[in-house]
Amino acid sequence: MSSIRLFILSSFDLLGPMHGHRLRLEAENRYVSLWTDISVGAVYGAMSRLAEEKLLRQISEERDGNRPVRQIYEITDEGRRVLADLRRAGLTDIWYKHDPFDLALIRLDPASAAELPRLLDIRLKALEAQLAEANRINDWAAPYIGITKRSALKHGQHRLRAEIGYLREVMADIDAIVAEVGAGKV
Repeated sequence: MSSIRLFILSSFDLLGPMHGHRLRLEAENRYVSLWTDISVGAVYGAMSRLAEEKLLRQISEERDGNRPVRQIYEITDEGRRVLADLRRAGLTDIWYKHDPFDLALIRLDPASAAELPRLLDIRLKALEAQLAEANRINDWAAPYIGITKRSALKHGQHRLRAEIGYLREVMADIDAIVAEVGAGKV
C-alpha cells in the first residue's frame, strides 16, 4: 500500500488536471503529513513514476512569466482503476510494521541491561510529548475540519496511547527483564 500513490491519484481525481507545484501546495495546505507517511517533497518524483506507469498523463504545459515551464497532468482511466484498488486496500489491509524497539529489547547487551530503565523512560517521555503535540494539533484543527479528517487524526492519537500503554507494561516488568538479560537468558 502506497500512501503517496493514493494521495496523488485521488488528488487528480478530485481536483482535475494540475502541475506538480499545485499538487505539492495541496499536500501542504491539507496538512497530509498529520495523517500520512507522505513527505511533501516526494510528490514530484512520485508523479513522474505514476506518469511512467501511465496512471497520469501530461496534457499540456504552461509558463507563468519568467518561471520555468510546468507540465500539466491528468489521471488516466488506468489511474482511476488503480486508485479504486488503493482506496479499497487502504481501508481493508492491515498496515502493521514491526518496531525496531522489539528487536533492540530482545538483543539488549547484557553488560548494559542496567541502563534499560533510563532508556525506556526517555522513550516514554518522547511518546508522551508526541501525544501531547498530537492532542494540541488535533484540538486546534477540530473546528476547521470535518468528522472524516478528525477520525483520521484520532487514529494517530490512539496509536500513540497504545504504544504508551505497552511501554508502561514493559516498564512494570523491568526488574525481571533486566535480570533475564543480565543472566543471558533471552
